[in-house]
Amino acid sequence: MLRRFRPFADGTPAHDHLGDILASLDAEQFQRCFATWVSSQTGVAADVVAIDGKTLRRSKGAKAPVHMVSAFAARQRLVLAQVKVADKANEIVAIPKLLDMLAIEGAIVTIDAIGCQRDVARKIIDRRADYVLALKGNQGSLREDVELFVREQKARSFKDTTVTAAAPSVDADHGRIETRTTTVIHDVAWLQERHGWPGLKGVVVVDSRRELKDRIETETRFFITSLTLPASEMAAVVRDHWAVENALHWVMDMVFRDDECRLRTDHAPANFTTIKHIALNLIRRANSKDSIRLRRKVAAWDDEFLASLIRK
Repeated sequence: MLRRFRPFADGTPAHDHLGDILASLDAEQFQRCFATWVSSQTGVAADVVAIDGKTLRRSKGAKAPVHMVSAFAARQRLVLAQVKVADKANEIVAIPKLLDMLAIEGAIVTIDAIGCQRDVARKIIDRRADYVLALKGNQGSLREDVELFVREQKARSFKDTTVTAAAPSVDADHGRIETRTTTVIHDVAWLQERHGWPGLKGVVVVDSRRELKDRIETETRFFITSLTLPASEMAAVVRDHWAVENALHWVMDMVFRDDECRLRTDHAPANFTTIKHIALNLIRRANSKDSIRLRRKVAAWDDEFLASLIRK
């Protein structure tokens, strides 16, 4: 099968040789090569780039488990790039490196609260992209000001500021009904004057109500954004961010068994993750309506199907 693509005059590498290659190959350079390959394969700029981290649970040897931060094209369902970091606290350092690998002009970059940093926002704006960043306690005074203002304006039905509101969206799954209402506050000059956040043009408020069998839960989430989109479009962007969890991290765990992988030596865990991301992208682009799991099995069973994936 492999001799269709390379001569392999001395046969394919042994298991141990492959392990040595994965362990010694420069992970950062391999990740940059991956990002360049994805860019050449897609030919279409991503609309929404969701950035999030994932720990490889069983990669823990003498050191802490490997943590990877990935950029995911939420609407195209493709991994765009990834960066290895030592631990989750270093995502703040890794995210700018990841952004440097990507062609993000015109895209919307979405990041969870750990990426809600001025330097990250500035880099995104400088790259002619926009951001939607989750706002939590790590930006204490900014979060407090937004939360207090929203609470006051809700009490006054937002009569004192310019807002747009999206029609509530409802999801029903596994006995749970969740209703989300998205409001965008466009009048944020006062907030920008107080905090000087790069490119800030709006605050997004998402109110969720979950009806479970035995209780009702409510939650309010806040985001800051450089966009001026109405709430109906902003709700879709916020929702798109969760594709990195559902269509990437979950698939890597359930289909590629990420958390069961015991590679621990040097660069091997990071490099093998990059290879799995290559495989996921190729499988996703296959001309098939089968599930990702089934396509992967068919690729193992059918050399012609596997060859068709590799040729893409």
